[in-house]
Amino acid sequence: MKLDQRKYQQLLARKCPRSPLWKDCLKAFLFGGTICTVGEGVSNFWQFRGLDTADAAAATAITMVFFGALLTCLHWYEKLAKHAGAGTIVPITGFANAIVSPAMEFKSEGLVLGLGAKLFVIAGPVLVYGIAASVVYGLILYAMGGGGAA
Repeated sequence: MKLDQRKYQQLLARKCPRSPLWKDCLKAFLFGGTICTVGEGVSNFWQFRGLDTADAAAATAITMVFFGALLTCLHWYEKLAKHAGAGTIVPITGFANAIVSPAMEFKSEGLVLGLGAKLFVIAGPVLVYGIAASVVYGLILYAMGGGGAA
């Protein structure tokens, strides 16, 4: 059966349920905000334990990545994401989930070809383009004369 573009769009409109956009946005905002609030609580905890602001920020990032990876390993992050939608993607815990999920899926193939090879399947391009963008930004800043040491 061959469909032209118009017929395909009509079939698609009939078969796909409409997404409750405002409800989805509100849930993403609330869940994402809750994750960020937990991050602020973790930061306050590390500062209360005596770390300065910069060290507390690093410890908070490490702690939140650990929480995201742990929730992914326990298969709770997926359940949370079904309700939270995009609210679980943006925070640092979403980054941990993006790294751990493929690794867990392919762990049966061994440490090197499974876990090691698949660990950065999703996060790898993000890291590569993030690093490349920061280098380009740094070069532009340097060329504009703002890259000098203080």
